[in-house]
Amino acid sequence: MRVIAQAGAYHVADGATYAEHLRVPCLSLGTYSLPAGAHDPQQPHTEDEIYIVLDGRGRLWTPDEVVDVARGSVVFVPAGEEHRFVDIAQDLTVLVVFGPAEGTATPR
Repeated sequence: MRVIAQAGAYHVADGATYAEHLRVPCLSLGTYSLPAGAHDPQQPHTEDEIYIVLDGRGRLWTPDEVVDVARGSVVFVPAGEEHRFVDIAQDLTVLVVFGPAEGTATPR
């Protein structure tokens, strides 16, 4: 067992910030922090993702859909799907779970 005490802590130095807290072969976990009004620069990943919004408010965009997200939102994004947070109205703090670990999957 491992307690991941720092997971979910909002931290922004200058713009969007991702802090990885755990990496094992089958998954990785990190906190993604985006200040209000920020641009989300992320590109599609080769891994499936689950976003768990801990705080803040904005929208999650994909080419086919845009959904409002706020505290308590849980969203699945399949590997390879273009996506990004937009219209960030309040600082966002998001737990991100990658399966398998980020950067380890072969592109589909």
